[in-house]
Amino acid sequence: MRLSKFTHACVRIEDGNRRLLIDPGIWTEPAAFEGVTDVLVTHEHDDHIDLERIGALLIDRELRIFAPSAVRELAVREGASGVADAITPVAPGDTFTADGFAVTAVGGEHAEVYEGLPGCANVGYLVEGVYHPGDSFFVPAQPVTTLLVPAAAPWFKLSEALDFVRAVAPERAFPIHDRMLSTDIGFDYFDAWMREKGNTDYDRIPNGEGVVFQVLG
Repeated sequence: MRLSKFTHACVRIEDGNRRLLIDPGIWTEPAAFEGVTDVLVTHEHDDHIDLERIGALLIDRELRIFAPSAVRELAVREGASGVADAITPVAPGDTFTADGFAVTAVGGEHAEVYEGLPGCANVGYLVEGVYHPGDSFFVPAQPVTTLLVPAAAPWFKLSEALDFVRAVAPERAFPIHDRMLSTDIGFDYFDAWMREKGNTDYDRIPNGEGVVFQVLG
């Protein structure tokens, strides 16, 4: 299995002819979509789904999008009917197949920023041992071999991220949701804490690059 990291929270998982894209938001590079037919979206915020770009892609190609029902409702409100039609609503507990990958939806709620906000749905995805939590620190009951850990956000606290990694106890972890760390100083600071206190094999994947590892047996 190959895991490729793109700007912010977007990753692509590949295994043979199977390709799956997760959370392609407004900062995602065009290369992320190459050869992709199936997309997972954790929630409705534009750093996780770019309705305009996906709408443009749907003019010339087929995309199957799996997302919380709130994402489909947003697409309808924004007049992106093509995107809405391409979305299959998913909820925590659902299991399904996306381009040959076995996927389980978990979690349900976006982490709180302040005074109950943003108060929207957030579905994390387990893809054959790889866990993308979206904007949450939800700990799934299922085993996780590879954790994608958020690194910076308005709802974020470093100690919570460390506790999250320890609670999930993956074999390895890589950072996502890191656009707010705009300099190498921020990256180095977060990486140092994860390597020192995360109790897992931690490394950073440069944007546009990938790593290869064995899938969950």
